[in-house]
Amino acid sequence: MDEWIITLIEQGGYWGIAFLMFLENVFPPIPSELIMGLGGIAVARGSMAFWPLLLVGTVGSTLGNYVWFLAGDRLGYRRLQPLVDRWGRWLTMEWEDVERATRFFRSHGQWIVFAMRFSPFLRTMISLPAGLAHMKHGKFLAFTFAGAAVWNALLIAGGHWLNAYLAETRQWLGWIIAGSLVLVLAAYAWRVITWKPRG
Repeated sequence: MDEWIITLIEQGGYWGIAFLMFLENVFPPIPSELIMGLGGIAVARGSMAFWPLLLVGTVGSTLGNYVWFLAGDRLGYRRLQPLVDRWGRWLTMEWEDVERATRFFRSHGQWIVFAMRFSPFLRTMISLPAGLAHMKHGKFLAFTFAGAAVWNALLIAGGHWLNAYLAETRQWLGWIIAGSLVLVLAAYAWRVITWKPRG
C-alpha cells in the first residue's frame, strides 16, 4: 500500500506537488504535512531532489495564500462578509473569526504573516486579514514565501527521516499515511456537519 501512495506522488512530479500545495492553502482539508512529508520520502528514495521539491512546494504554498490575500484586498469588508456568511460552513469559519484574525494581525504587525506559516490552523487564515489591511503585495509574498520555505524544508526533512526510521517496517508506512489522511478528512467532515454560526 505504501508503494501505491508514494508512487502517486512520484508520478505527479514537481508540478503535482506544486498543485497540491496550492490547493492545500485554498481548500482547508488537504494537509501540507502529508504532501511535503511524502515528498521527503520521495527524496530519500532518490526519485525527487530536495531543492526543486522545496522550490515548487513553496511556490504552491505562496500562490495558494495569495488567493486569500487577494480576496481580502480586492473585495474588502463590505463585499467579503456576505460571502463568508454564505459559505462559512464549508470554510468552517464565520465572520467573527475573520474579525478576530484581523485584530490579531493588526496587533502583531506584518511579520505575523511569516510567523503564522508554522501554525497548522492560522497559516492560511492570516492571509485574509493581511489583504483586508491592504498590506503591500510584494511584502506579503516575500514573508509568505520565506515562512513557507522554512516550514516545507522541515517537512521534507521529516519525511526523509521517517523513510529511514521505518525502513524495516515499510509495510506499515502506507497504512499510517492512509490513516492520517482519513483522520484529517473525517475531522473536516465533522466540523462541517456540526458547524453552527454563533449568531
